[in-house]
Amino acid sequence: MSEALKVLIIEDDPDVRLGCEQALQLEGIATESVASAEEAKRRLGKDFRGVIVSDIRLPRMDGMTFLRQVLAVDPELPVVLITGHGDITMAVQAMKDGAHDFIQKPFSPEYLVEVVRRALEKRRLILEVRDLRHRLAGRDQIEAKLIGNDAGITRVRALIGGIADSAADVLIHGETGTGKELVARCLHDASSRRKGNFVAINCGGLPETLFESEIFGHETGAFTGAGKRRIGKIEYAHGGTLFLDEIETMPISMQIKLLRVLQERTLERLGSNTSIAIDCRIVAATKEDLLSLSNQGRFRADLYYRLSVATVNLPPLRERREDIPLLFQHFLLQAAARHDRPVPVNDAGCISKLVGYQWPGNVRELRNVADRVVLGIECGAPPFGNEIDDRPRALAETVDAFERALIADALRNHHGSLARSAEALGVAKTTLHDKIRKYGLSDTGAV
Repeated sequence: MSEALKVLIIEDDPDVRLGCEQALQLEGIATESVASAEEAKRRLGKDFRGVIVSDIRLPRMDGMTFLRQVLAVDPELPVVLITGHGDITMAVQAMKDGAHDFIQKPFSPEYLVEVVRRALEKRRLILEVRDLRHRLAGRDQIEAKLIGNDAGITRVRALIGGIADSAADVLIHGETGTGKELVARCLHDASSRRKGNFVAINCGGLPETLFESEIFGHETGAFTGAGKRRIGKIEYAHGGTLFLDEIETMPISMQIKLLRVLQERTLERLGSNTSIAIDCRIVAATKEDLLSLSNQGRFRADLYYRLSVATVNLPPLRERREDIPLLFQHFLLQAAARHDRPVPVNDAGCISKLVGYQWPGNVRELRNVADRVVLGIECGAPPFGNEIDDRPRALAETVDAFERALIADALRNHHGSLARSAEALGVAKTTLHDKIRKYGLSDTGAV
């Protein structure tokens, strides 16, 4: 919300337009001016960061018609209308139609500034409320997708919430199956770019011969077989997010070209000399240590530093064992709904094995096990092999871990409400309060 608000002035008389601009600019208010309502509409969006000052008597579309059309898109946008004809009936109608204020020519510069300042303050508050609502919705969305109460995943959710709406490119690091693409989608969905495209590319799945065309696009006849123009993935992600998975597998020659795009925010399609402006956020993901690879000459250091403006490190599942019962139950419910099967009941022995397993495939492997359990392919034990943690786990320990996860999840889902959480869990509020203290949970389910 630090960006300064501005005033869009619509006035066909160049002398009056200039006078309004100068009066506001002398008071430190940013302005932009146009001569017609049609031109003004092309510069507006639902979250226009400013207010409008418009003459009523305009060529073609008049100010009253413009007012109604603008408020149909954003009913909370302050519009100040100006007339030189002293039409009281028109003034009353303008206020009924939603005008913020109505001033009559001739007016003093001081009066114009006063009216505009009130309109700007109203707009500032409106945008701040919208921003707060968006942040709260984004936080709830992140918590619903990134499930768990472990300190590591809690930090990841907090980091995503903090950087989602920034312009920073992001590097996600995590083992296979930890949910890197899910994090990238959370970043996109919780940002102001959520209405744009989310474009995902697996860099390891593209043949090097097709890489440049797929990423940057090409013009007709750029190479043999290029029968028509193709829009590349970066260009298609304009206004949205480009997710580059397995970035470490990108050919060095393509890394150089990607770096230039990141620095210049322009690209040229293959076979073209025309620069195209690009406005997309880059989120890259890797399971490798890119800094180590760059020291070995296998990844460009300058690209690494450009991508890692913000870094999200995802913990492997074996480091967040207390979340395994909760995640497994969540995946069982999803799988049962997807396959139209009943939800299986797991005994303590099954849960103990799940918690003790090393999970080399991480969350993805746990989800696959849940699918197999629902389909009756196995009883709930993954193909353990030698991956079992042989540390003995008492029944009470396993039950406590499961109970703690269920309580934390209930608190999170009910926004810390003790009464609603107790009702959902089917226990008394006093009992739930004692268990919250026993497990060291806060009223939000966090440790």
